[in-house]
Amino acid sequence: MDWLWEQHWFLWHQCLLLPLAVLYSLTRAHLSLTWRYLCLGLGGCGLAVGTMGVYSLVVFVATLGFTLVVFCVPPDRVHGWVFWGQMLWQTVCHLLLQHGEGLLHQGGGVRALAAVSSLMLLTQRVTSVSMDLQEGRIRLPQGGAASCPLFLLSLCSYVLSFPTLLGGPLYPYSRFVGCVEGSGSGAPPLPLGAVSVKVLQVLLLEGVRAGLLRGLQGPGPAGPAGACLCLWGVALALRLRYYSHWGVSEGLNLAAGFGPRGLSDGDPWTTEASPRVSEFARRWNATTAAWLRRLVYGRGGRCPLLLTFGFSAWWHGLRPGQAAGFLGWGVAVRADYALHRHVGAALSSRWGRGLYAGLSWAHTQTVITWVVLLVESQGVAPLGAWLLWGRGPSGGVAPLGAWSSVSVLLFPLLNAALALCFLLKARVFC
Repeated sequence: MDWLWEQHWFLWHQCLLLPLAVLYSLTRAHLSLTWRYLCLGLGGCGLAVGTMGVYSLVVFVATLGFTLVVFCVPPDRVHGWVFWGQMLWQTVCHLLLQHGEGLLHQGGGVRALAAVSSLMLLTQRVTSVSMDLQEGRIRLPQGGAASCPLFLLSLCSYVLSFPTLLGGPLYPYSRFVGCVEGSGSGAPPLPLGAVSVKVLQVLLLEGVRAGLLRGLQGPGPAGPAGACLCLWGVALALRLRYYSHWGVSEGLNLAAGFGPRGLSDGDPWTTEASPRVSEFARRWNATTAAWLRRLVYGRGGRCPLLLTFGFSAWWHGLRPGQAAGFLGWGVAVRADYALHRHVGAALSSRWGRGLYAGLSWAHTQTVITWVVLLVESQGVAPLGAWLLWGRGPSGGVAPLGAWSSVSVLLFPLLNAALALCFLLKARVFC
């Protein structure tokens, strides 16, 4: 039982919140607007204290700072203050977490990780609000934010809402307010069927992941091809964990009355079938990808793509593996545009396009496998240790051996080099 709790800590907490979300959805029609915001916000505060303990101060300090900035800074300047203040605070917390990494195997490690993970999601919400204020999508009440306590209450409730505190798709503040204020006697019924489908999907994904990991613990196929297959299996198991987390978070939001209605962080069937690296990047963690496009890519200078992936590495913690993985992903996306523009457009026969689509899908899976393993193992040296001795982010799996390890590590690099050669050739001859 302890092993199940440790391995599925996040899923357990999100599932335990489902009854609370259903209770809120059933009773909100009988609550005043103030009490609806209070239930969501106080529920988030209680969840933070219960799951994070003393580390919940990390989230509360960020919320207090965001509220003070909105209270004191004019709307046209609020985004800069919120962005830099929040990212500096998040960076400090990431550095402190890395400095005390030896404590992660003790009791407080999971609580610290939950606090930093929640802080990352909070960064998304507060910067979304600050951009809305700067662009005029959110209008402050007459006399400023201080003149309307309900407005400040809605902001705090949006930031600390218990359905989204630990995970879930990012939806805008206006959507949140519309769902809270629009829930009355004419509100749609509780979508228990959709919630049940999400829970069943999560159980299926976890079953597939458990079977995949069990198969990887035994001796795998020999040679470089077998090593590539084993690495792909490990990376797929890691991605399935994310799909499960997103699925249970979407179910929790549905139960609380904040149905995604098209907002989803990733459907495993659609995302894994992506034939291009750029399509996979847009579909993977979709609401975060949209937030990054709005926050960085749309405001970027000469290299918005690399700036976007570089900022994503910073937002994730800026460890060596994260920096290398996300920047490598950005280079692969940039090369993907050139390859499909100059190579894919030149193919006219049906069999040629089919072969190209299959090779392109294999290339995408190879790049994503390399990125996931590099990011999850936190660097090249830990990844090499896992390849040689079988100690990695997914637990104990069979080691691959030195020659297979070298070939698997070099293959994505050579693949990226070939893609860059096509990109340079296109620039020279066009």
